[in-house]
Amino acid sequence: MAEEGFLSPDDARILALESAVVTGHTLKLMILEPGEPLDLEDIRRRVESQLHEHPRARERVETEGGRPRWVAAENFDVSRHVRRYPERVASSEDLRRAVGTLMAEHLDHRHPLWTVDVIGPLDDGRQALAARLHHAMVDGIAGTRLLQDLVADPREDPTSTVGVRPHTRRPRRSLWHRLPAAIGRELGHPGSRSPFDRPLTARRELAFATVSLSGLKAIGASRPAHATVNDALMAVVAGGLRSWLGETAAHLDLRAQIPVSLHHQDDGPGVGNRDSFMNVTLALGASDPLTRLDRISAQTRAAKQADDAELMYDLLHAVGQLHAIAGLPSASTLLDRVESSPREFSVAISNVPGPRGETTVSGRRVAELFSSSEPGAHHTLRIAAISHADAVGIGFCTDPTAVPDVAGLAAAVEGAYGELQRAAL
Repeated sequence: MAEEGFLSPDDARILALESAVVTGHTLKLMILEPGEPLDLEDIRRRVESQLHEHPRARERVETEGGRPRWVAAENFDVSRHVRRYPERVASSEDLRRAVGTLMAEHLDHRHPLWTVDVIGPLDDGRQALAARLHHAMVDGIAGTRLLQDLVADPREDPTSTVGVRPHTRRPRRSLWHRLPAAIGRELGHPGSRSPFDRPLTARRELAFATVSLSGLKAIGASRPAHATVNDALMAVVAGGLRSWLGETAAHLDLRAQIPVSLHHQDDGPGVGNRDSFMNVTLALGASDPLTRLDRISAQTRAAKQADDAELMYDLLHAVGQLHAIAGLPSASTLLDRVESSPREFSVAISNVPGPRGETTVSGRRVAELFSSSEPGAHHTLRIAAISHADAVGIGFCTDPTAVPDVAGLAAAVEGAYGELQRAAL
């Protein structure tokens, strides 16, 4: 828990990752069905009327004095944050280029760390809203709620609480004896050299795919050991990577890092990041999509039953506290290097629950919803999924100088979904 006003250790660490080539924000993309052009002033009024529910959206980060802290933004102007994208965007390809440009641009630390760009209309009448939210301000689940509250029309059915935990914890003594086994599962068997272990530049390219949420549920339910939606999604991504990477994929032992939210159901809007992870082998060597799914599902099931995500969170923070209190940089640095090694995981794949039903903005239906997360050093591909009604939108973000043809990967993932669905059902 952070002292009042100061960023939590997790949020401060995320902020410190910013550099000339790392911007630190996520992007949520709402694509609206064709209709009358959006009224920018109406959207600004809607946003401003809801800011009292999210006070952090009126605060900026102050870094003078060493410890970063949240302070009120002087002369807050909603028009600085809710803007019209300045260039003409006529096609889906134009839209991909526009959001790639936005992902590459740093947010201004002199102001609150978020923006919403109104894009279009496209030639087919669609419009889009691209919201950038700094990861030091919100994690995936909190960012989805913030966007829903600020720009979407009021609705009765809430954002899904899947992935948000009840406020209960097992006693530490019942967990820590499991730590050696958890370390062995999560950090104990590095995989192949990653094809995404490349130098990172400031360029960004995005692509998007959509699969059916009910389809993923049916695929998972068809397995003897009942795989989860996230297991099925991981298997779809694994199949897409196998196809896209070509002949070499069958010989790669690639691992994916799955971010795990440790938020509780009664956490308020001011709670910062509290995330951990599981590392899962993607089983690219298996030619049968159901074999890949079953191997992935077995790994996640074991990790969940043993509370790996919570244990890894406690371990990393305990070592961090030793570093701060006792000055043990070697242990902290070594653990950071191991945990973030491209041999421990090649690609991060997140999945955030979004609105359960249809969403509208100024009366226009949101036809598609996507999320995009930033790649990092030695991990130049990042995959982020978000659910919306009966769809799961998958965003792929790369540094195109390191990972070209991300649109081809998105198409391969959609193809892998069809392959897995036919095999399962």
